[in-house]
Order: sequence, then C-alpha cells, then structure tokens
Amino acid sequence: MQSLFIQKFLTNKFVWMYLICGVFVLIAALLGLFISSVHYPITVIMDVLATKIAGIKIFSEEIPKTAESIIWEIRFPRVLLAFFVGAALSLAGAAFQGLLRNPLADPYTIGVSSGASLGAVIVLYFQITITFLGSYTLPVIAILGGLCTMFIVFAVTHLSNRRLSIETIILAGIIVSSFIGAVISLIIALSSREDIRQILYWLMGNVGMRGWSHVKLMIPFFLIGALFLIIRSRELNAFALGEESAEHLGVNVQKGKIYIIIGASLLTGAAVSVSGSISFVGLVIPHFVRLLIGPNHRHVLPLSMLVGGGYLILADLIARTIISPSELPIGVITALIGAPVFALLLIRERLGRG
Repeated sequence: MQSLFIQKFLTNKFVWMYLICGVFVLIAALLGLFISSVHYPITVIMDVLATKIAGIKIFSEEIPKTAESIIWEIRFPRVLLAFFVGAALSLAGAAFQGLLRNPLADPYTIGVSSGASLGAVIVLYFQITITFLGSYTLPVIAILGGLCTMFIVFAVTHLSNRRLSIETIILAGIIVSSFIGAVISLIIALSSREDIRQILYWLMGNVGMRGWSHVKLMIPFFLIGALFLIIRSRELNAFALGEESAEHLGVNVQKGKIYIIIGASLLTGAAVSVSGSISFVGLVIPHFVRLLIGPNHRHVLPLSMLVGGGYLILADLIARTIISPSELPIGVITALIGAPVFALLLIRERLGRG
C-alpha cells in the first residue's frame, strides 16, 4: 500500500510541477543573492545568512561589516520583495483572468493599479509625510488609493448594472483608469524637472532602495490577499463555465465575485505600493502556467505565485546588472520580455486551436 502511494505520488505531474517551480524559485533567489555589481565570495554570503537566520557560521570566516550590511540590509530584502511582488501580481492576474474569463485580463483591468499609482504620485508631488506613519506614508496611501479605486469601480458598476456583470466591471475599470491616468499626467505636467524624474522612475517600477520595512509591510497584505484567492479556487473553476452554470453548481456568484476582486485588488495595491507599476507579470505568467498544466485554478493559483516570484527576481537581477553600476527600472525589463513572450504564447495557442 505504501509503495503504491509513493508510486502515485511520483507519477503525479502536478507534484513534479511544484518541485520544478520550487527549484526555479530557489535558483532565482540564489542568483539574486550571489550576483551583483559588488562581489562577495559565496562563503561570505552564506555565513551572513546563516548567522542572521540561525545564529551559526557555516565556514567560520570573518564577516566584513560592509558585507553584512549590503547582503542582509539591501540584497536579501530586495530578493524577498521581488518575490512577493511577482507572486502577488501573478496570483492577482490568474484570479482576474479566471473571473473575467479573458486571458488578456491582468491586475490592472479593474483600475486598482492606477489608483495605487495615483496615491503614490500625490505623496511624491506634495512631499506628504504623515507623522505616525513616517516612511510608511507612501505605501500606505498607495494601498488606500488602490482600495478606493476598487470601491469607485464597484459603485459605477452597481449603479449601471446591479448584478455586477463582467462586461460592466471591465468597462468601469477602463473608465476609472483613464480618468486617473489623466490626473497623473496633469500632476507630471505641473511638476519640476526633479519631481518628474522621481515620479516617472517610480511609475516604471523598481524594488531597489527598499528594505525590511517594505518587506514587512508587503507580507501581511500578501498573506491576506493570497488566502482570499486560494480558498476560492473552486469558485474560479465554476466561473469558467459561465455565471449561470456556476449558480447551478451551488456557487454564490455575487459574493464570490466580490471576494475574488477584493483579494486580487489587495494584492495588486500592495505590490504597486512598494514597487511601483510593473507591467506584464500578471498578464504573462498565469497564461504561461495554464499552457503547462491546464485551467484548474487549484494548481494555477499557487504555481503562478511561484513562477511569478522567481521570474521577477530574475528580472530584477537583469535590471541591476545589465548596465552596472547603474540600474534600469524593473518595469522596463518585464515589458521588454513580457510583450514578445505573450505575443508568442497567443500565436502558439491560436495555432494549436487551428
């Protein structure tokens, strides 16, 4: 009986997919830690991590203070933040695509990203600092901006269609996003040259010059949003059959929509608040995962998290090393990679159907 269980376990393709994706994330994280414009031996990096995490030394070497500061205070939180942002955007993208039954949907469809971006731009432009928030002012206001945008989209949708139809949600998101984009453009037009550079660099996406405070801010929102979505994988599978079919299967359609949108919006708002606007991650990664394992959201959601997190670590690695010692915004790298890759995936899918 035990050998039969082990055999089934080892022949299950999903088990292998989880193992492969886990190894992919581990390799991406190690590359992100080991490769940088400032070189340190692998033994030093491992000793810093082992000392800080477990209180032990692996190689018993003397750790330079600068190495400890750079690895633990800059490089390691940057890798973690890139993982959480990539995982959040990919998970939100998978949820939006499943809910809206549209492979072209992503975390920005509903306008949450635009709202979070507007909140951050207002903080940068007016140099707002809330006393009791301090350095958390920008991310907190960005998250609130994203959530307020979500409620505006809900309100517009509810006023025009009380059933919260998918088409109306998309249209409301486009309308609100367009308006917010115009407001951001107005703020940029009124800004000084230095402010424009700061705002545009933030809008293009970046996980550099962050730290443990941003990681700690991201984790609670990530865990809550991820929990909201993963426990709704059954509803997402039902939505793929259409809303009427989902109702016949016993799904509370209106309640399910609200929970899924809140979870995905929370993830998107938190990601944008700490990293800026990073495109194509939530669009490409879930689509790629579905091509590999099929449409079952029970596996699409967690695998999208793993692949998206590992992917953004590698994208950040490219962004900070390709023109070292200078850095590119990570959003530029994801757009340059994501746009052609997504086009190829779409072409391949259409040819497969033909």
